[in-house]
Amino acid sequence: MTTSLHVRRSLAHPPERVWRAFTDPTALAAWFWPTRFATKVEIDLRVGGRYRIDAPGAGMAVSGVYVRVEPPARLAFTWRWDSDPEETVVDVEFVPTQTGTDLVITHERFTGDSARDDHAQGWEDCLDRLPGWLAAD
Repeated sequence: MTTSLHVRRSLAHPPERVWRAFTDPTALAAWFWPTRFATKVEIDLRVGGRYRIDAPGAGMAVSGVYVRVEPPARLAFTWRWDSDPEETVVDVEFVPTQTGTDLVITHERFTGDSARDDHAQGWEDCLDRLPGWLAAD
């Protein structure tokens, strides 16, 4: 049996701007992980295209393939850590609101609660940095 997690954030910026935060390599590298991780991002933004988020300062990296690219509404991709054979799937929705965007992340296909819970904390940590980047950029 697999498990999933859901994270929702309301952001005071339009969907196009939040979309850019997830799909522009320079933007994603700027907020996704802490600066000390020296994050580097490669993105081939198309269905079947690959991405890689590498944090040499932390000795970790994640990569995958885009399975859905619908700007600026929806983005879905596989997710696999370099050190882990398990592949999961992330679905990101950018829902327009009167005040900006509701960002809805569904991360699925975890084979255990521990991995799911670790990723839930990771997403919360990453998304805590996003509003600062959106406001500053």
